[in-house]
Amino acid sequence: MHREDILIIAYLISSVLFIVGIKNLSAVKTARRGNFLAALGMFLAVTVTLWDQKIIGYELIIAGVLLGALIGSVMAAKVAMTGMPQMVALLNGFGGAASLLVANAEFFHEMHRQGPANYDPAIATAVSIVLSVLIGGVTFTGSLIAFGKLQGIVTEKSVMFPLQHALNALLILIAFSLGIFMAMGNQGIDILASVGLGFFELNILAYTIAGIALVLGVLLVIPIGGADMPVVISLLNSYSGIAAATTGFVLGNTVLIITGSLVGASGIILTQIMCKSMNRSLINVLLGGFGQTPTAAAGEAKEITIKEIGVEEAAMVFESARSVVIVPGYGMAVAQAQHVVRELSEILEKHGSEVRFAIHPVAGRMPGHMNVLLAEANVPYEKLLEMDQINDDFSNTDLALVIGANDVTNPAARHNEASPIYGMPILNVDKAQTVVVIKRSMRSGYAGIDNELYGYDNCLMYFGDAKEAISKLIGEIKANAS
Repeated sequence: MHREDILIIAYLISSVLFIVGIKNLSAVKTARRGNFLAALGMFLAVTVTLWDQKIIGYELIIAGVLLGALIGSVMAAKVAMTGMPQMVALLNGFGGAASLLVANAEFFHEMHRQGPANYDPAIATAVSIVLSVLIGGVTFTGSLIAFGKLQGIVTEKSVMFPLQHALNALLILIAFSLGIFMAMGNQGIDILASVGLGFFELNILAYTIAGIALVLGVLLVIPIGGADMPVVISLLNSYSGIAAATTGFVLGNTVLIITGSLVGASGIILTQIMCKSMNRSLINVLLGGFGQTPTAAAGEAKEITIKEIGVEEAAMVFESARSVVIVPGYGMAVAQAQHVVRELSEILEKHGSEVRFAIHPVAGRMPGHMNVLLAEANVPYEKLLEMDQINDDFSNTDLALVIGANDVTNPAARHNEASPIYGMPILNVDKAQTVVVIKRSMRSGYAGIDNELYGYDNCLMYFGDAKEAISKLIGEIKANAS
């Protein structure tokens, strides 16, 4: 079998593994298998590409695989589940940086091969290089800012300044304009010289476009507040895929085009789902400046009278409930309470209660954050129900337990047109017979407004760190049963 035949078959197998892997990622139950299949496809594609191009010897390929596996294993073991959004943001950034570096390297390689004075690139290749550099640069620095916001290194609040969108538009226009001249090769340099911009050379054009892309990544993400991080993560994931696909055109690599297209398309679809779940438009996301921490409207500020309970009263409420729906939020993630939540659900089931989990699409800081946390705690997949699956059942539920999840349970989203979250689909926990909310304090959520649910007659506040509060609750229920 010829080398080319082996390469084609390997790339075909890799592509199938990517497609099947992403398909499996669409369900919690098969997500782990999907991740493994996609990783296997990437391993095969990278190894075969290095072998085909004779870039390095077998010894270095094996050494690289072992070193990468070691780094990945350490990261997987060390990174807490609460830090997974930050990890995803970094991985998105690494993908963008790789596309930027590879595209630039290919540009300089081809320019030196032809000679700077004779450089005349193919239009398709030149356009792909420019797009790879632009999208890759934006993804890289944008992901770093997202990581910083999630990690608390950069302020979670929206950072805005006058004419910010105008500046972004101007930089994009300049970058695309310079990209056109760069794609024209020396003819483009001659045109720039004729209008008094003779200082531009091909290498300076490449560096300038890359620099603008890196600056744009920062400017497009700093206006985004912490409330919209799930949208940002999925959007940057899409950007990294698109950058990879355009780099595939630069290199003429089919499997890279397929992989990047899959990631880019799935990221855009997920972004649209996130936008719908947060009552935002995709164009609003793409333009930036969304997710600012709003202030409550004057007509919305009302005094909320809450009913606080202790662990003894909470235990009595749970012991009397025959149907329980648990609504996890970022409060569960911060407290790393997923394991005690699972233990609570098992104890309630032993007492004859039906226990299910209601998952809002944007609960947490990345898509699927709550699903991942609960799956780590071995909560059965079939008990994790999406908002559309369970919302109608709250009216027939004895008890809804809300752990954090401030904004996604706020009834103001249904009726208060002055509220910044008006129109956002929420979980109908207020329709349950009784609602118990576990929070550390009455501090508002990311939207910066009070949750009117807390003042409802059927709502009880059980204050404390989620892990500690639920552990005490479990102990009280066990003591009562003995």
